[in-house]
Amino acid sequence: MFERFWHRYYDYNVPATIRYPQIAVPELLQIPANALPDKAAIYYEGAEISFRDFRALVIRMANALAAIGVQKGDRVGVHLPNCPQYLIAYYAALSLGAIVVNLNPAYPKEELSMIVENTGLSTLVTLNETQPLIRELCREIPIARVILTNRMEYAKEKIPGVTGDLGAGWYSFAVLLENCTDLRRPRVSVEAEDPAVIQFTGGTTGIPKGAVLTHANLVAAVFQTSPRMFPIMQFIPPERRSSMIIIPLYHVYGNLIANWSLFNCVTQILVPRFQANEVIDLIIKIGEITYFPAVPTMLTALVNHPRIKEADLGRRIHIVNSGAAPCPVELIERLRDMGVFITEAWGMSESAGLGVVNPILGKKKTGSIGLPAPDNDIRLVDIVDGVTDVPRGQPGEMLLKGPSVMKGYWNNPEETAGQLVDGWLHTGDIAVQDEDGFLFIVDRKKDMIIAGGFNIYPREVDEVIYRHPKIKDVVTVGVPDAYRGETVKAFVVAKDGEIVTAEEIISFCKEKMAPYKVPKEIEFRTSLPQSAAGKILRKVLRDEEIQKKGQT
Repeated sequence: MFERFWHRYYDYNVPATIRYPQIAVPELLQIPANALPDKAAIYYEGAEISFRDFRALVIRMANALAAIGVQKGDRVGVHLPNCPQYLIAYYAALSLGAIVVNLNPAYPKEELSMIVENTGLSTLVTLNETQPLIRELCREIPIARVILTNRMEYAKEKIPGVTGDLGAGWYSFAVLLENCTDLRRPRVSVEAEDPAVIQFTGGTTGIPKGAVLTHANLVAAVFQTSPRMFPIMQFIPPERRSSMIIIPLYHVYGNLIANWSLFNCVTQILVPRFQANEVIDLIIKIGEITYFPAVPTMLTALVNHPRIKEADLGRRIHIVNSGAAPCPVELIERLRDMGVFITEAWGMSESAGLGVVNPILGKKKTGSIGLPAPDNDIRLVDIVDGVTDVPRGQPGEMLLKGPSVMKGYWNNPEETAGQLVDGWLHTGDIAVQDEDGFLFIVDRKKDMIIAGGFNIYPREVDEVIYRHPKIKDVVTVGVPDAYRGETVKAFVVAKDGEIVTAEEIISFCKEKMAPYKVPKEIEFRTSLPQSAAGKILRKVLRDEEIQKKGQT
């Protein structure tokens, strides 16, 4: 039996193990629709949709999809930013037993083509403004059904839905709903172990990998994370609960929050893009937000914004969760100094967004991503052989086993065999586990720098530079070096109005780390490349350096 010695540090209400209901994801919608039918399920651009109306929209869209030929097992691509149509299409497709393929609207045609071809996608829900791109794509890879909508279809200042003759196989989201008033739930048998979502992993090059998540995986993630929130949620009446979802819904992190929000009768405040000033305006307008899931780049932008005192996050937001990327310790401390209740968690596409979480009330360790969630097991293994367990306190690749772990990659048995071994998911993250079970992410295995025989973890260097009072953001990469093999280069963004030199940063680092870890090169930038989910794209910068130096 695998020893889960970390249980003693769980919060008082968090169980060591959970009995998971064997249900399909859309069943989560029945809870708030029956308990609080008049409460807002969604707030978007000044308009609200009640849980009663949201359930009706989902059922009508499910029946409309069935009427145009969508069947159980079909792959339905949802290619939308955060908006009500995303949630309607998502739960409608799942109600039919179709498999949702989450698609980033920013995907270039080449990446979108690879995913459409890999999944055999037959239905696509997208914005009207993408028509030129999608029609060009369809000339190369036919898609049986394309459904068009617009960003402001459900906004207070509403723009009517798409109308007119769109051509064979092309439909208007609004017209489909208008023509289908059937409120009987689809008579389709959807089992817990049926595939629900194909979640493509992040990355900017190479062939995308689609993690297959079942209904059971997604429901388990909701049930594993819900007890964690109880110590604060218990004091917030269900009528007042809300979450501000800026994290893209097509990202596994946003997807988990959407499902969690339904189960907990939480209003989803949908924000289609992150602009710090607009977000501060919205926080002030809403006044009280229960849960604010974020990524470190968002939090960095907010704490450095000139209106941060006016936003008064500590008073207006009950819980801030940082995920998707490690949060700098200095940033966590700055937020706590502002009165913000911030916690960290860790997950990945392959684990339905959940893996390791920090206690809300219990013991905390700054810089730790927390403890394995209930029913999750963690091993740390040798970075080279991937098999041998390392001693506690030593860095190793983190392996995860639990009820939310994927069944494999869609149509990719080779990658599945390499990353999922005897139920253990090889995460690619290097971590350390202390004597209490708390986990600390050291870095990504693929990001580790080997310079002159020394292993250097970029995140460790990032943490030091981030503590410099003039630095707003930083990312460190390994760049080719004829003598050392690789050397350390830091890309730095200074705070507004601050002037800092490379020599100043290098001198600062020399005082705080071993000489072989100190960056040999510093490059100043006005911004760092980010994914749509807000992750800094370290690989993009490394690839630029390799290209510059003429190496492969």
